[in-house]
Amino acid sequence: MEHDIFCENEYSEERVLNLVATEADIGKRADAFIAEKSELTRSAAVRLMESGDVSLDGAENAKLEKKYKICKGDVLIVRLPDPEVCEALPENIPIDIVYEDEDIIVVNKPEGMVVHPAAGNPSGTLVNALLYHCGNRLSGIGGVIRPGIVHRIDKDTGGLLVVAKNDSAHLFLSEEIKHHRVERIYHAIVRGNFKEDSGTVDAPIGRHPVDRKKMAVIRDTEHRSREAVTHWRVLERFGQFTHIECRLETGRTHQIRVHMSSIGHPLMGDTVYGGGGTPFEARHKALICGQCLFASKLILTHPTTKEKMEFFVELPDNFKKLLSILNSYQ
Repeated sequence: MEHDIFCENEYSEERVLNLVATEADIGKRADAFIAEKSELTRSAAVRLMESGDVSLDGAENAKLEKKYKICKGDVLIVRLPDPEVCEALPENIPIDIVYEDEDIIVVNKPEGMVVHPAAGNPSGTLVNALLYHCGNRLSGIGGVIRPGIVHRIDKDTGGLLVVAKNDSAHLFLSEEIKHHRVERIYHAIVRGNFKEDSGTVDAPIGRHPVDRKKMAVIRDTEHRSREAVTHWRVLERFGQFTHIECRLETGRTHQIRVHMSSIGHPLMGDTVYGGGGTPFEARHKALICGQCLFASKLILTHPTTKEKMEFFVELPDNFKKLLSILNSYQ
């Protein structure tokens, strides 16, 4: 396998976007409108307008200015550039390997590590570490951006990930995840006290309609939301906070963070989705590295032997310390 990686940038893999304005869009600046209707940032939209890659439908070679005010029925044609190419080299980064054979490798990703290269994180990722450790023994199905990567967890979430070392393992594990046959179990500390001991959040998740860097519960299919199901149960109650276990039935971006926030229980430390604002969090911010969420257990069927395999790792020290402090307040 080649070690050249295409860095993810702000642009979609689609080459042309056709963005249709509705009555609610009348009067918006063109750059803001593009950002709301796509996954581009406003700065990316401005750059595309300045390079002449945004025009009004039917207007020949008409460069659209960022201050253009949207009219009802406008269709903006956005032409996207080819992905930027950069080189991701193997890096000798220590990784905690829980299990490895010829087909899979299971790692305990530390919080703070990005899974694969992207804009702003071209190196120091789990992929860089895996390229060093595995060489060319990683599945190519994920493409050059994500060799071997079958599923992901957020940068500030630590815990278990399974990586495919060949294409047949990748295909098998992808199907297992698609059909909800891989169990991914997380521990979280969330704000507030639950009335029930367990429950399920069944709410579709899509890109936030205003803040494109966030996800949200979106029930409007126009926003391309996808089914998302999270099962939770209470492990310990601390009054102001609760220690819970979450089991993913689906695996959407930020799923647990979005679902818990949507029912009024944002994760401790998760300033993006409503956590991080309590005196306790301010007092113990040295122990809180982003959201308090950890992937502690992974149960899967081995792609070759078809043996059921269960992996478990202890909670990280900072997580256990937070639980100890909360317990001391009881």
